[in-house]
Amino acid sequence: MTSPNENIFTVSRLNAEVRLLLENEMGIVWLVGEVSNLTVPVSGHWYFTLKDSRAQVKCAMFKGNNRRVTFKPANGNQVLVRARLSLYEPRGDYQIIVESMQPEGDGMLQQQFEKLKMQLAAEGLFAASTKKTLPEQPRRVGIITSKTGAALHDILHVLKRRDPSLPVVIYPTQVQGKDAAIQIAQAIGRANSRDECDVLIVGRGGGSLEDLWCFNEEIVARTIAASSIPIVSAVGHEVDVTIADFVADMRAPTPSAAAELVSRDTSVRAQQFSQRSDRLAHVFSRHLSRSQERLTRLQHRLAMQHPQARLQQQAQQFDELERRLYQSMRTKLQTDAQRLDRASQRLERFSPANQLPGLSTQLGYTQQRLTDAMHRQLRQHQHELALKMETLDAVSPLATLARGYSITRGKNNKVIRSDSDVKSGDQITTVLSSGEIQSTVI
Repeated sequence: MTSPNENIFTVSRLNAEVRLLLENEMGIVWLVGEVSNLTVPVSGHWYFTLKDSRAQVKCAMFKGNNRRVTFKPANGNQVLVRARLSLYEPRGDYQIIVESMQPEGDGMLQQQFEKLKMQLAAEGLFAASTKKTLPEQPRRVGIITSKTGAALHDILHVLKRRDPSLPVVIYPTQVQGKDAAIQIAQAIGRANSRDECDVLIVGRGGGSLEDLWCFNEEIVARTIAASSIPIVSAVGHEVDVTIADFVADMRAPTPSAAAELVSRDTSVRAQQFSQRSDRLAHVFSRHLSRSQERLTRLQHRLAMQHPQARLQQQAQQFDELERRLYQSMRTKLQTDAQRLDRASQRLERFSPANQLPGLSTQLGYTQQRLTDAMHRQLRQHQHELALKMETLDAVSPLATLARGYSITRGKNNKVIRSDSDVKSGDQITTVLSSGEIQSTVI
């Protein structure tokens, strides 16, 4: 039969069990909120509160994680954080441990990007088996971009340099703004229905994540995947990556590079190598992405069982004790200052300033009497000292030495009184009335 005592928790055990329950059951969460009450102690950890219009939650971000934050947060900032739920056991406070932080706008877009990327990847839209091969010698090239953008100028310049005879069809569209995604999808559909091109270049010049967002829209991704014409995605600069890049049959790092890919050149073998290299890089990128996701999951599982969690708890407790010590010292200083002020006020009330004139006169009389008494005492002591000096001089060893006598000392400065106090080879010192003589006993 189970003892009732086995169901009785201590407070420490309860808090520990609740912390493990929160961390193991909830896992990683994403939160959006406003930063407030931000404090940064000497340990380098961040403590703050995330709040919205109706609620708030305490947060801790430890030094190892906040070093990776690319901006300096301040009270009032709207942020997106990736965190895990926890409990600060010493106080029983529910809190979240923040692992990453970014500004809300870019953060939300990045989160949407990752969500759509995982969804489309799961559906197989990124699979290498679905990619269409680009024609080695296209009869006509289609360009879907803004008719006023620098990307169109760059593409046309490269095509003219490499193959001036290659016909080009331009499907103008917006490449930025809320209607851009629909217009891009419509342009791809129009090019497919007209069926006048062997390959399409879809893209624009560089910009921010928000500027390039139309190429991360689901409608554009699905339209590219459904296209019967091979599509080269050429969005932004080499470092910019969009959903369109993953779905397209080929990704070019820049619009100019896309023109290089689709145009004929004397070096066909180099072009084939470039295409295969891009496809290999695409497959490797997908494999690397999957491996990274698996590594992240394993790291999270390891973090749940790692002593670092306990160390973080202790680090937070240390910061709490530091804060309490600082407050206690500040309170003690304020109390002592108040006591000193009250004592100064009391001292001022009982100040002897009013008694100083009479006391000064009395002090003058006393000083004069003291001076006279000191002079009398000094003369008397001088007379006594002279008598004693005469007596002392009469019995002084120096006077004896002056009459021709000497004092001999041996080891340890001991006075030698007989020849038995020394032995052959001893060093002795003879003190005269003027000087000393060092001798060796033979």
